[in-house]
Amino acid sequence: MSEETKTLIVPDEIIMNQIYFIRGHKVMLDEDLARLYQITTGNLNKAVIRNIKRFPDDFMFRLTDEEFKNLLFQNGIARWGGRRQAPSAFTEQGVAMLSGVLSSNIAIAVNIQIMRIFTRMRHMLADNTDLRLEVEKIKTKLDNQDKNMEIVFRYLDELLEKQEQANPPRKRIGFKPDGF
Repeated sequence: MSEETKTLIVPDEIIMNQIYFIRGHKVMLDEDLARLYQITTGNLNKAVIRNIKRFPDDFMFRLTDEEFKNLLFQNGIARWGGRRQAPSAFTEQGVAMLSGVLSSNIAIAVNIQIMRIFTRMRHMLADNTDLRLEVEKIKTKLDNQDKNMEIVFRYLDELLEKQEQANPPRKRIGFKPDGF
């Protein structure tokens, strides 16, 4: 990879902020990808249309108007203003397929970076899942301990009641000073 291409790679945080969770998939939008690849959104979409067989529904889909409105609302800024139609969303496989459609050095370098970020996110999710399972195990143990403690205290209360019933308070005998 040339020195020029290495300096063009975008910071990971920028790419990570452009990955959205839509319809149960982590996706990137056509406009964000075009900006990263340093081409126009129109040219990116034309390349996709010319190679549409490479992009089945699980690789790329068009957002519904409702999804598009929700996305604009979540971001707070209408970055995609002036569009005639809702953006296309590319899943991880769709982004990988774009590397075969767009062959510029910038597109290749950015695509490699995006694939690495998707992989890193998948590993982070797996790590979080393991942590979540461990926390659930601990919670279950604690719940069981709480229940066991309740039972122990209930038995202690019952024993105290039985002891009080079996041994009623005795009448005191002996000398009583005045006033008692």
